[in-house]
Amino acid sequence: MSKQVLLWGFISGILATIASAIWDKVYFFAMQTDFSKVINPFSIAGASILGCLLAVVLYTILQKLLNGKHEVVFNFSISILTIASLIAPLSISLPLDIEFPEIFPALALPMHFFPAMALFTLKPLFKV
Repeated sequence: MSKQVLLWGFISGILATIASAIWDKVYFFAMQTDFSKVINPFSIAGASILGCLLAVVLYTILQKLLNGKHEVVFNFSISILTIASLIAPLSISLPLDIEFPEIFPALALPMHFFPAMALFTLKPLFKV
């Protein structure tokens, strides 16, 4: 795996983390509800960076296996995995002391799209 691919994954993870942190603050000020017991900056950063790094590993594997069609398969795979990841925030049981648990999905669901958006946005900047 090249340094360019790892750099693409890491910078995409950082960008997704920044977007998620901004969304977290916007959502807090709009709804005045704190979900920091469930989602905190460290969990956001860990999930975003790890997700993007795993995605670029998948990209490298597909690139080696499918010489010509790896881009299409990668984009389709990331889209499917992103949509599948939406099950987690929809099925989570929140602690009983959290107010308004019914609005939690509106905070968490958009965050699941940020890693894929960062990967797709930054890919043209890297020679992979």
